[in-house]
Amino acid sequence: MLRRLPPLVACLAVTAGCTGDPGAGAAPSTPTSSSAPTSPAPTTPAPTSPATPPPTPEPAPEPRLSVDDVRSRTALAAVEHLAGTVGPRPGTTEAYFRAAAWAERELTASGWSVGRQRFPTPAGYSWNAPVEAGPSVNLVATRGERRPGEPWLLVGAHLDTVPEAPGAEDNASGVGVVLALAEALQGRRTRLPVVLVLFGSEEPRGPGDAHHYGSKTFVERMSPADRRSLRGMVSLDRVGVGDVVPVQTVLVGNDVSTGLEAAARRVDVPTVLQEGESSSDHESFADEGLPAARLGSTPYPGYHSADDVVGVVDPAQLARVARVVAAWLR
Repeated sequence: MLRRLPPLVACLAVTAGCTGDPGAGAAPSTPTSSSAPTSPAPTTPAPTSPATPPPTPEPAPEPRLSVDDVRSRTALAAVEHLAGTVGPRPGTTEAYFRAAAWAERELTASGWSVGRQRFPTPAGYSWNAPVEAGPSVNLVATRGERRPGEPWLLVGAHLDTVPEAPGAEDNASGVGVVLALAEALQGRRTRLPVVLVLFGSEEPRGPGDAHHYGSKTFVERMSPADRRSLRGMVSLDRVGVGDVVPVQTVLVGNDVSTGLEAAARRVDVPTVLQEGESSSDHESFADEGLPAARLGSTPYPGYHSADDVVGVVDPAQLARVARVVAAWLR
């Protein structure tokens, strides 16, 4: 007698027409190795990155300033224009502002950015004539390389004169050397960033011998960081007479005067140290404890008079002073 198989076993034994789910069809068959091979799907090449351009090389550093880069002819041309064309230019006069506008164009043409510092100047008696009160202006030239708090150097000269004096030696000579340096510094580097300043109203006026109004204003407006980081100020005042270059300090010799003397020795220019001299814009800095010195002040007959004309100035002395300052800056 046969035993009845359980329903599940019966389904496994008889597969045709037997399923546990009446609504499901047969499972799809899996292809065997005897099936025809399928063509592989076409492959798309992986995108390639564009070639990385080579790094841009660092620009070559500017060559260092050479003493031979400074042209004394540029300084003499400034003397000829200021003393021969503009003439007397006390610091509050229309002639002074014409001189300042011309000097600003010269500095800008040499690649410098020029800012103006306006300040009041009192009335008084300037050496040989009365002068009126009014505004004056400093020209401050920079090249964008100086950062606040970092060491820097300043070279300055006063642009004004006393009444009646064409001011070839006092002080178109100093202005001329500043403009020659501005020209030479195009595309050149120095040991520290340099600021060039043309000061207004340096000449005496007001009570007693009060003067140096432009440089005093500049110092008053210096930030604490600028005061701490100034490494040296040189005033160029009456630098076109003689064959020896005076180096002056308000008190005794200092780091600036020592540096100028050393620079002069390197370029074979004779100097003489004169201590206790305060009659130029370096005094405004020294009075505030800032390092400063002056180049210039050899006596000459035309001082503060109508005889201070272009012929007073010796181009060879302009060249000597320019070489000393260039050697100090480089």
